[in-house]
Amino acid sequence: MKVAIVGASGAVGQEFLRVLEERNFPIDELVLFGSHRSAGKKFQFNGKEIEVKLLQHNDDFKGIDIAFTSAGGGTSVEFAETITKHGAIMIDNSSAFRMDKDVPLVVPEVNATDAKHRPRGIIANPNCTTIQMVVALKAINDLSKIKKVHVSTYQAASGAGAAAMDELYQQYREILEDKEVTVSKFAYQLAFNLIPQVDEFTENGYTKEEMKMYNETKKIMHSDIEVSATCVRVPALRAHSESIWIETEKPISVVEAKEAFKNGDGIILQDEPSKKEYPMPLFVTGKDPVYVGRIRKDLTNPNGLAFWVVGDQIKKGAALNAVQIAEYLLAEKEV
Repeated sequence: MKVAIVGASGAVGQEFLRVLEERNFPIDELVLFGSHRSAGKKFQFNGKEIEVKLLQHNDDFKGIDIAFTSAGGGTSVEFAETITKHGAIMIDNSSAFRMDKDVPLVVPEVNATDAKHRPRGIIANPNCTTIQMVVALKAINDLSKIKKVHVSTYQAASGAGAAAMDELYQQYREILEDKEVTVSKFAYQLAFNLIPQVDEFTENGYTKEEMKMYNETKKIMHSDIEVSATCVRVPALRAHSESIWIETEKPISVVEAKEAFKNGDGIILQDEPSKKEYPMPLFVTGKDPVYVGRIRKDLTNPNGLAFWVVGDQIKKGAALNAVQIAEYLLAEKEV
């Protein structure tokens, strides 16, 4: 098994290295690729030092079985043919191909079999906020079809990359030292603040991030489910949180919902309000599953449920989901 990581020096690229090692993914040879800025850097993997190669339009991907790409949408589009032309399966973490009809958009707990139908040799990894939401929605949708979703997200600095996480640290230090605050990665100071904008605004008043949740959820769940999202950047370092309200075709009790989440694939139920036990990003950071809590009936709709979901954006929301896709393909002898 020969595996490549494109964008190895970024936050998600580094998480790929950790996740592949943690999960003992069967790799005979690992090849790392990066830009001119990253080429030549060396990283440790399974006790070996691997040097990052410059990503070029050549035959470097000949013999590669699986290529995990996380170097931005522009790079994915430019190099897709180079990566896949010799038969490599490209599992792409950017938004470049997510809504293409001939590219499956996959969350293994929800629609793993879609990964088998990849005419272009590309599988898209969904947006981080969509991933953790649909893992939770699947458990309820199996009881009764979900018609509508209202979701507010509380997205950590990690969603904007390693440099954004560093900037949040820097801002807190500067504020405590009474210095001028550095603002580069976000529209405004994030420390001690909330920013009700993630990505650019579209003509309908929703941001691209919010529209990703709307469109991607339909494609992943093969459903006409309606999603209305408000995405907010919060001064948490890592792991995204979501406050979710759903309307189902049939009423579902809290007991039924808790049982569904308890038995759901990739979910940890953490719901003991009397003991102040509920998911929080501080404690979910670095964890594989999606955590669900604060489950309650909606007071305005007999078919409504509300709950709280937290997941590590870099792990399950990016690298881990992609690796789980690859593990599924291996198990199904698709590689």
